[in-house]
Amino acid sequence: MDKKVTVIGAGNVGATAAQRLAEKELCDVVLIDIIEGVPQGKTLDLTEAAPIEKHDASLTGSNGYEASKDSDIIIITAGIPRKPGMSRDDLISTNMGIMKNVTKEAVKYSPEAILIIVSNPLDAMCHVAYEASGFPKNRVIGMAGVLDSARFRAFISMELNVSVENTHAFVLGGHGDTMVPLPRYSTVAGIPITELLTEERIEALVDRTRKGGAEIVGLLKTGSAYYAPASAAVEMAESILKDKKKILPCAAFLDGEYGISNLFIGVPVKLGSSGIEEIIEITLTEDEQNALNNSANAVQELVETLDKLEKESK
Repeated sequence: MDKKVTVIGAGNVGATAAQRLAEKELCDVVLIDIIEGVPQGKTLDLTEAAPIEKHDASLTGSNGYEASKDSDIIIITAGIPRKPGMSRDDLISTNMGIMKNVTKEAVKYSPEAILIIVSNPLDAMCHVAYEASGFPKNRVIGMAGVLDSARFRAFISMELNVSVENTHAFVLGGHGDTMVPLPRYSTVAGIPITELLTEERIEALVDRTRKGGAEIVGLLKTGSAYYAPASAAVEMAESILKDKKKILPCAAFLDGEYGISNLFIGVPVKLGSSGIEEIIEITLTEDEQNALNNSANAVQELVETLDKLEKESK
C-alpha cells in the first residue's frame, strides 16, 4: 500500500477502525497501545483474517511509536471512559495527559500527518492535540459530527422504513447533550424530513440522536459504542486518503466562522488530501444559531477547565 495510517489505542474503537481500514484496503495500518501484546495480538488476528476477507493491507502492532513513522493519518482513540464516581474534571484531567503524550510521540515520527481525534471529551481533546502537535488547524480534525449524523440518519431510516442510503443529515456543535441536529438540512432522497414527519416525531428523533451514545452505554452496561465511531473515523480517513473532498460534519478549529472563534466545533467541512480544505458556512435560522452558540459555550467551559488544570499542574 502507498498509504499508511496509525491508530493509537487498541481498544474496541481503535481495533475496529484498524479492521475497517485494512478490509477496505485503504492503507497499511499500525496499531499502537501501551498494553504489551494487545496491539500485536489484534493485528496478528486481523492479518490471519486477510486471506478470507481478501485484502493485502499490512497490519503491524506495537507498544512504541517507531512503527508509525511517516504515517499519512494518525487516528487517536486512546483514553479512558468515564467511570462511576468520576467527575468530568477527573476524566478531562486524565485524558488530557494521555492525549498530550501520545500526540507528541506520534507527531515526532510523522510531522506531516493529519490527526483525527476520537477520544473524549472530544472537543476538548481536539484542543489538547492541536496545542501539543503544533500542527496547522487544517490538520487537526475531530470525529463527532459524522457519528452523530449517522445516528440521526439511522433513526430517520428506521422511522420512515426507507434505505439508509437515501438519508442525509447534519448535526453540528459540540459532541454532547448540546449538539445541534438540523432537520431543515436532513433529507430522504432530497426531500426534507420536515415534509415527511410531524414536528413531534422529528423532535423525538433529535432527542434520541443527542442521547445516542448514552443509550448504547445503558444497554451494554460495561462499555460504550465502537462500531459506528470506528466507521465514522474511517469515512473521514478515506476522504483524506483518496482526496475525495467529501463534505462531512467534523470538529474544526473556527476562526470567526459562524461567529465563533478559537474553538473546535462541529461544522460542515470539505475533507481532502490536505485535511480540512474548506469550512462550509450554511445559513442558520436564529434558533439554530442560538443553539450552536449554546453548544459553543459548553465547549468553551471544557476548554476553560483544561486551562485551569494546566495551570494547577505547573
